[in-house]
Amino acid sequence: MVKKIENNDMSEVLSSKCALVDFSAAWCGPCNMIGPIVEQLSEEKSDVEFFNADVDKNPDLAMKYRIQSIPALVLFKDGKEADRSIGVIPKDKIEEFIS
Repeated sequence: MVKKIENNDMSEVLSSKCALVDFSAAWCGPCNMIGPIVEQLSEEKSDVEFFNADVDKNPDLAMKYRIQSIPALVLFKDGKEADRSIGVIPKDKIEEFIS
């Protein structure tokens, strides 16, 4: 399950051992392509927590993490940003990215 981030609240992400945040927007075509892939991975991978942050609803968060292009996948490990990927990437590449 992909959890929605609301009110710019990253506390659950930052307290996770490993978390992937999908920064996106409803109007973004590429975001709508990667969203179902992230949802599918959330059902398959129990060792990673998955989150979605709509940049229009969480503008302060997007600014804090310098999200300039979407979709942006940001990987957090032990509360710190470990890596990021911009744009649509296939499922197998996302699996590599989070492993």
